[in-house]
Amino acid sequence: MVVDDELPATKAAIELEPADTPIERDDDFTAAVTESRLPNLDESEQINGQTSAGGQLVPVDPLSRYLAELRRFPVLSREEESEIARRYHKYRDPEDAYRLVTANLRLVVKIANEFARASRNLLDLIQEGNVGLMEAVKNFDPYRGIRFPSYAVWWVRAYIYRYLINNWRLVKIGTTQAQRKLFFNLRKESERLEAEGFTPQPKLLAQRMGVKESEVREMQERMAQGEVSLDAPAGVEDDTRLGDTIPDTEWNPEETAAREEWRHFAHDKVEQFAATLKDKELEIFRVRLLAEEPPTLQEVGARFGISRERVRQIESGLKRRLKEFLKNQAADIDQAET
Repeated sequence: MVVDDELPATKAAIELEPADTPIERDDDFTAAVTESRLPNLDESEQINGQTSAGGQLVPVDPLSRYLAELRRFPVLSREEESEIARRYHKYRDPEDAYRLVTANLRLVVKIANEFARASRNLLDLIQEGNVGLMEAVKNFDPYRGIRFPSYAVWWVRAYIYRYLINNWRLVKIGTTQAQRKLFFNLRKESERLEAEGFTPQPKLLAQRMGVKESEVREMQERMAQGEVSLDAPAGVEDDTRLGDTIPDTEWNPEETAAREEWRHFAHDKVEQFAATLKDKELEIFRVRLLAEEPPTLQEVGARFGISRERVRQIESGLKRRLKEFLKNQAADIDQAET
């Protein structure tokens, strides 16, 4: 078993990127339930906007439009929910399933929002959560003595977890202490300049922070691309994780708990993968993929008495195996949550 001291996970960063393969789902059931009546989450659809009080056309982003559409779906009372759930359990009428799904779409948004900082796109999390909600309807037993929303929470979380774990990869936030310092202070300095009435241009930021303009531009690009990890070190000199310290406009204990839950979940999966490696592979995994300042291929090769090309091959193989390991884990998450 690999423990924290053996696996320096504080130096690993996790970035989300588009999945290579879609998550399998019951398309027949989904089609029967939705019948094109659920709110549209397709960002590619043309959005015409809405008219403001002054008569001007105001653009409506997909998320705002989706949230607005949720208002047309009524919330069920406890009695209505129980009656519909029992009826669906007996007759499997898609109309009853549809009513259970639409009455709980707000629940999905709430849960997805807790994990919003772990993904680039909240709509993607909502989409996967909605699929989990449909699975909850299909599998719910109303005679077990629990309410449907309490049961559905686990399915929604399972599908969001599965989406997240199926879409992560290891990246580096910074290979030097100076880069880490820049990462954690760039946004603060930008806000400080704006408060003073200046536009935070890269040249001015570089002068204020005592770094090169090119370094500021590079870090701005990386931050814009979402290379931020909930498991990355949150400071230059301590072991606090970024997921513990991301500022919120309003403190939300549920969101904080969800971030902490995801951080531990992600770290556990990396530990599990590391536990499957042999000694040489584990060492290369540590020093090349997790270390803050990884040695060169040649230095690692000299340590093990192998060529730099052989080290590169082992490293590439580790990346492929990690990706496959995470995909296999993702395939079973929903089963583990029920």
